[in-house]
Amino acid sequence: MSIEVRPATVFDDVATLVGPKNPTSNVCFCLSYRIGSKENVALKGTARADRVRELCHQDPPPGVIAYLDDEPVGWAAVHPRRDTSFARNRLIPHIDDLDVWSLWCLRVRPGHRKQGISHALIEGSVAYAKKRGAPAIEGYPVDNRGEKVNLTMAYVGTRGLFEDAGFTKAADTDSVLDGFPRVLMRLDLGKSRKSSKKT
Repeated sequence: MSIEVRPATVFDDVATLVGPKNPTSNVCFCLSYRIGSKENVALKGTARADRVRELCHQDPPPGVIAYLDDEPVGWAAVHPRRDTSFARNRLIPHIDDLDVWSLWCLRVRPGHRKQGISHALIEGSVAYAKKRGAPAIEGYPVDNRGEKVNLTMAYVGTRGLFEDAGFTKAADTDSVLDGFPRVLMRLDLGKSRKSSKKT
């Protein structure tokens, strides 16, 4: 079994992983944090797909995809925070002024879970952000303390999953998901200005 993580430049693969079952639906496609809330609410049906198709052709694209023998099996939304709604999010703090990247959604296709794909997605996101010059990367998972997380809400990941990838807790947040507090997990990619960090 060979998992390869690549930039999400193929729209059909993104649609397979995060597109709604009903093409006229006005949900998902992992847009709620990627674009502004007004635009997100306004986009209906095929307009959502068209917007994601545009994002796939931008540099950088809207995330990365895990492939298992060339079949898309996992999605991670990762992008410079400044171009996401996390730049203005009042519940998730900014701990410094670094131009960090945000990793906010992990999705594994049914039938492919418990095969290490989430771990590969985080590692691939980190490698991609580092290659693109990110000084650090953040995730905002739930701190579920080992308790079971509803699969529908598990897209943010868990603190343990991020810790396994080398992230450390940098701050609490005011965000709660499925009854669990979310924490800000940070991984320094070696180019940070340590003097800018708040203590």
